[in-house]
Amino acid sequence: MAAFEDVTDQEVKSGSGMYFDIHCYKTTAPSAGMPVAFSVQVEDKSYYMCCEKEHGKMVVRFREGEVPKDIPGESNIIFFKKTFTSCSSKAFKFEYSLEQGMFLAFEEEDSLRKLILKKLPREDEVDETTKFVTSRNERHNL
Repeated sequence: MAAFEDVTDQEVKSGSGMYFDIHCYKTTAPSAGMPVAFSVQVEDKSYYMCCEKEHGKMVVRFREGEVPKDIPGESNIIFFKKTFTSCSSKAFKFEYSLEQGMFLAFEEEDSLRKLILKKLPREDEVDETTKFVTSRNERHNL
């Protein structure tokens, strides 16, 4: 399970905490958004984020390994990066590529924040739990 604790601004500035790498892919359907995959480094191991069905519900998982350089077809690791609102250039939301209307989101549980997939009734709905702010460079798989 992917769960995160709150960190202070000072902890973020010092570089402690979790950093995700966003891997961007070429697309033939740019209207859907930029296709991206997420990975994270924990100690000396790499993990990629994927979505899997568990007990009839889609869940976010991390699997050990690297994200592939190319993804020729559909994949359970791809999200479409979309602007969160038109007035914010660093805030984004990420729609799951295999299920339209399902977005990566945070959910509070026992003082931790869990990554989940959340159904939004309308794509233009502003839901703060689906807001992600980027702060570092993305990796482009070209």
